Amino acid sequence: MRKLLGLSVVLVSVPLCQAADPEAGKMKVATVCAACHGANGVSVGDPVPNLAGQRAAYLTAQLKALKEGSRKNPIMNPIASQLSEDEIANVAAYFASLPGAPAGAKSDLMPNVAKTNVPFPADYKSTFTRYVTIDFPERPEVRYFYANKAALDAARAGRSLPDGAILFAEVYSAKLDADKKPVTGSDGHFVPEKLTGYAAMQREAGWGKDVPEMLRNDDWNYAVFTPAKEHRAGVNQGLCFACHKPLSNVSYTFTMKDLVAAAAH
Repeated sequence: MRKLLGLSVVLVSVPLCQAADPEAGKMKVATVCAACHGANGVSVGDPVPNLAGQRAAYLTAQLKALKEGSRKNPIMNPIASQLSEDEIANVAAYFASLPGAPAGAKSDLMPNVAKTNVPFPADYKSTFTRYVTIDFPERPEVRYFYANKAALDAARAGRSLPDGAILFAEVYSAKLDADKKPVTGSDGHFVPEKLTGYAAMQREAGWGKDVPEMLRNDDWNYAVFTPAKEHRAGVNQGLCFACHKPLSNVSYTFTMKDLVAAAAH
């Protein structure tokens, strides 16, 4: 009897696991996850996976691995790191409660996340400063990065980039040799072959007010332009927000050290 009583005390003292709340998960998905995975677990397009109908245990395990960093993904690591244990369970339960995605189905982009306020800076060639060239072997392409005066002045003074700052990049496919390998020029970088577009990031007061906090990069917005200098259709700014999210200490940019070095000259 004493042993049984002791066991019952132990069982009572162990807290019961709180049941997951799919409705709470639905609310979290609607404000954040839907930007890429769709409000109903049907992704906005390749290569984002559909999550509708996935097993809750599988989704929970993957989100925990992404949160802890044992599974590496530059988009999902910063997002999952902001989720609590309960939020992970709730989101997993919600996606698991949904029917699987029909073949070929695709969700619309979230308007408040996909929409960009960034215009094409028509005078960048004459008023911006080119500050770094970066090769991307996996694509392969080469990008020439430019910064406007507001960005350069702040970098020179050791300050965060302010409202009005613009970073801009020309994107070129790399010239390939007979073995389909990028050709390197005298400057040590890939030789550009064809202009494929432009990329930009700019911040202005209020530009982040409609972006969910888990994705928001202060008041930065991002944009991709065609070679004709028009906004490229179907670009999901949510991916940019997620990728740049961990860089809050360097004004959300991957090239802050290069900008500071260029501003010092």
